[in-house]
Amino acid sequence: MAQDGQSTELTASGDHDEVETLSPGTAVVSSDAVRDPGLPPHRLRVTDTDPKKAKRAERVVYTLFYLSLAGSLFAVAAYMAFPIIPEDLLSVRLNNMFIGVGITLALLGIGIGAVHWGKALMHDHEAIDLRHPVRGTDETRARAVEIIQEANEESGFGRRSLIRNTLIGALVAFPLPAVVLFRGLAPEGEDPVELLENTAWEAGTRLARDPDGTPIRASDVTIGSVFHVIPEGLAEMEHMLEEKAKAIVLLMRLKPEDLNEEESKKDWSYNGIVAYSKVCTHVGCPVALYEQQTHHLLCPCHQSQFDVANHAAVIFGPAARPLPQLPIAVDDEGYLVAQSDFKEPVGPSFWERH
Repeated sequence: MAQDGQSTELTASGDHDEVETLSPGTAVVSSDAVRDPGLPPHRLRVTDTDPKKAKRAERVVYTLFYLSLAGSLFAVAAYMAFPIIPEDLLSVRLNNMFIGVGITLALLGIGIGAVHWGKALMHDHEAIDLRHPVRGTDETRARAVEIIQEANEESGFGRRSLIRNTLIGALVAFPLPAVVLFRGLAPEGEDPVELLENTAWEAGTRLARDPDGTPIRASDVTIGSVFHVIPEGLAEMEHMLEEKAKAIVLLMRLKPEDLNEEESKKDWSYNGIVAYSKVCTHVGCPVALYEQQTHHLLCPCHQSQFDVANHAAVIFGPAARPLPQLPIAVDDEGYLVAQSDFKEPVGPSFWERH
């Protein structure tokens, strides 16, 4: 034990301990720092040393991509060859089974082929990629271009044409089953474009609250209020859910002087009450958020905004056209009714394209 004012020195035995003499009364025993062992020696794969093995691996990869391409086309063919017949459970099973087999082959072919390509043929040396929080210098950016070119050489993407071409073919064919399956959303024997151009609204159909179906009087709609609306009697219609998806409407009341109406559409509203399709013209999400002070409608999916005071014109976001307006009037009992169906197709813009 050392007295105050004197330095203290501790001695330790062993190869890895050392003594540090610091300020009086303080001593620290430390060990040698652990050395970085570095990377183990790189082990070459069989495909790196044997060209025949590399060629075989290449054949496996593009064969798997061919299998994926065949699976996508098989799924499309199965959709046509094994249609679903109403009340025939066997047709449902066959349709699902064969389409599922095709899509499974398409997925597995791309997935396993890409993994085998990476493990057997692509460059596999360890590397350190230094990242910087700021924009690199021109030299660094030029080097990045070189690295991309080196990656192309190391992966063989540009050199192994069969792998590249079969991968591109598999990726192009892969979405086809989904595209073909969308056709099944329309009832058998009916034109899907025509179905989407017409809704359940007709002249004289009362506007009713969603979901209970209670008819709405004009006097019920106060300035600044919003009603979610469906056609009266919708619950008794065939394909009720499909009809509702097309016919849903938002009903709002503004001060009549706040409406900037076109001359040809002035009789589409009633005393400041206007009705617009609730289906966004971008991809069909429900437009359900109303900002009372600005008279803006907001689609929560992709933030398209529509100006209710100006025929629901698009003022922000990806929507391509205004929300279709439902012409309305009031019947002898004071209930709000539709003058007709919408004058243009509802929903995403692509529905109206023949």
